[in-house]
Amino acid sequence: MREIDVSFVSTAVKGLFLKANTSIGQDVYNALVTALEKIEESPVGRRVLEQIIKNHDAARATGMPICQDTGMAVVFADIGQDVHFTGGDLVQAVNSGVEQAYSEGFFRRSLVRDPLFDRTNTGTNTPAVIHTRIVRGERVHILITPKGFGSENMSAVKFLTPAQGPEGVRDFIMDTVKAAGPNPCPPTIIGVGVGGTMELAAIMAKRGTLYTVGRRNPDAKYGALELEILEAVNNTGIGPGGLGGRVTCLDVHIDFAPGHIAGTPVAVNICCHAARHAEITL
Repeated sequence: MREIDVSFVSTAVKGLFLKANTSIGQDVYNALVTALEKIEESPVGRRVLEQIIKNHDAARATGMPICQDTGMAVVFADIGQDVHFTGGDLVQAVNSGVEQAYSEGFFRRSLVRDPLFDRTNTGTNTPAVIHTRIVRGERVHILITPKGFGSENMSAVKFLTPAQGPEGVRDFIMDTVKAAGPNPCPPTIIGVGVGGTMELAAIMAKRGTLYTVGRRNPDAKYGALELEILEAVNNTGIGPGGLGGRVTCLDVHIDFAPGHIAGTPVAVNICCHAARHAEITL
């Protein structure tokens, strides 16, 4: 049994959100540069990509936020079954780390206490959305994303009949992308969850937005479907910033889970070009 004081979790979460909000991942950055140099043909689309890359460079150099919407804090924690947390409450530790990061980084606090009747800002950008999994071992892996809502608002869940198959999944994703248009600040990364239950599909889709650009599903059929949908999305002509062009999406990531015989839930989670995430293993 390995003991981990929750103060280490707070420190890790704080550092991850400070990093993610000011420094885009190298995989996303490289994909944007490749899109500009080798793919995008539209003059307007190229100018948009140039501005996005310039913005990322400035954010990294100055420590300023990549985007004014510094997001809702989402935390994925894979906890080894041989870990025992000491020194306090794990959820409180995560929220403390988020609060410290948003205070010290001067990041916008975007959470309200009640979505319907008391839309008063919590003032801390907490509570975070926390997803935990128990895994083997004595380590804790923390993956975070400050999820902006320009893209989150464009996400969708639908229940397909089993007979609709891969074509139904493809059509639903394309309908979601076309309805979103310029709103999610393309070029995007699209995460898709297929199977399981409504909430499992949604969690898989969220995780899908955080995979490395260029990662393919190890199942060849799903990997091929990812590439097929990526090509179809980029053929919509929505383009960078929604102003037309070939680069509407940087990548599509699909995960699947065993499902019930009576239905196929599908979740599509869209992430903007500021695909911010960071991770650490304790």
